[in-house]
Amino acid sequence: MRLFGIETEYGLAVEGRSAREQMEDAAALVASCPAEAFAGWDYAFESPRADIRGFEVERLTRDPADAKWDEGRPSGYEHELRSDRVLTNGARFYNDHGHPEYATPECARIADLVAHDLAGERIALAAARAYQDKIGRKVRLYKNNTDFHGASYGTHESYLVQRDTGCEELISGLLPLFVARPILTGGGKVGSEVGRSCRYQLSQRAEFFHETASVETLYRRPVFNTRDEPHADPKRWMRLHVICGDANRMPWAIAMKAAMVRLALDLIEMGEAPVWRVGNPARALAHVSKDPDMKWRIELDGGSWTTAPEVLESYLAASERLLRGRDAETDWAIGEWRVAMLDLAADPMRLKDRCDWAAKLAMLEEYADSAGGWKNEQMQALDLEYHNLDPDEGLFSALQGMGRVQTVVEEDRILDAMTVPPGETRARLRGDAVARFCDRIETIGWRRVVFNVEGESKAVELPVEPRDWTDADETVKIEEWIARIEQVQKNRTVSNVSEESH
Repeated sequence: MRLFGIETEYGLAVEGRSAREQMEDAAALVASCPAEAFAGWDYAFESPRADIRGFEVERLTRDPADAKWDEGRPSGYEHELRSDRVLTNGARFYNDHGHPEYATPECARIADLVAHDLAGERIALAAARAYQDKIGRKVRLYKNNTDFHGASYGTHESYLVQRDTGCEELISGLLPLFVARPILTGGGKVGSEVGRSCRYQLSQRAEFFHETASVETLYRRPVFNTRDEPHADPKRWMRLHVICGDANRMPWAIAMKAAMVRLALDLIEMGEAPVWRVGNPARALAHVSKDPDMKWRIELDGGSWTTAPEVLESYLAASERLLRGRDAETDWAIGEWRVAMLDLAADPMRLKDRCDWAAKLAMLEEYADSAGGWKNEQMQALDLEYHNLDPDEGLFSALQGMGRVQTVVEEDRILDAMTVPPGETRARLRGDAVARFCDRIETIGWRRVVFNVEGESKAVELPVEPRDWTDADETVKIEEWIARIEQVQKNRTVSNVSEESH
């Protein structure tokens, strides 16, 4: 079982407020979240400067344009840290430097990930509406990655990977996929803010990357992020931190961007990942995104070249050959990927019911035809409204209402995900702790919960895969609950030792 999740920074616009006030607005919005939650976060295991290549950088660089907004603010942003919320579904909702950010609970199944990512939209929107009622100003949230003024904010993915997986194997095995997958998973964008200009491109994030691999996330961003922050036992695990993907409204695109990476990781662990030596991954990613002819050519080392469809086909063919038949979820992902590749080859616009860039482009071209031509400012305004979370205003919601969006998970599953954690991961325990013992929690994080038990701090490690856990009745006391967690962790440790000895 491979745990994975998505963290989405939402664009925020508050009527009558400036960018300088956005930090406070984002913190207050998160604090307005009406969902049942614990306020606080455990930062003990945060290590943003550690690199999976075996070293630690002295400091992380900041974008000078962002740094100017921090002048005169308190050191450490203590007012921001207090905005952390950990929800009963196991998710984290917090203020990430002026952006409300929703991190899904750890999931083990693609359908769970989609449901919890979409549940995050509902939770963030509820918080925005509560904050709007409080201040009497219109508050809008956008699930996108750009403000069209040069700022890019992230949608990150995380995948738990065995520590003994080679770093170089990960980088060489995943870089070609990261460069190519926007042709199916890009969010779509009107115009360009960095580098070569264009009318429309596939990805909102692609043009904001400059390096091949590093720990940076805010400035000189790399296509492959090497941050070593496992949020689990570092002797056994590392976390693949993917920062080059787009925010998606389309459920199919949410599912497939994660499914592609999971399949690629399986191939890497088997020693069967396709080999492509991309000459300059950052430049190739931007070129694929901006290619007006949709040839999507990728330059390789040594002067040769390939195309993004050929790269994706190589990963898909290997998955069909080696992974098909493993389980129903794998077969679904491989089958959907194959259908999408056939549609892409026949006519890329066949993807408009499942790929954001195609759906948005079709919508914009319809408008241009009726308005007498493509006018960039109007198109950028429509682009932004595609990502507006408000179902009464957002253009993606309008497409849903017209039946133009492929369904991946049912509405009931999304509603459940707003309060109920995934059943097969440690998120189940974190969410249960918040629901049962919120007033007894001192700090909480991905890896552990620290309780106050009879005046003493008690740290409880959360097993990554609580296979032996069964829900307790409503009357269970905290001491018994903790003892049961420790027994599950002990059983899992014994099981790991047994597995390793064989």
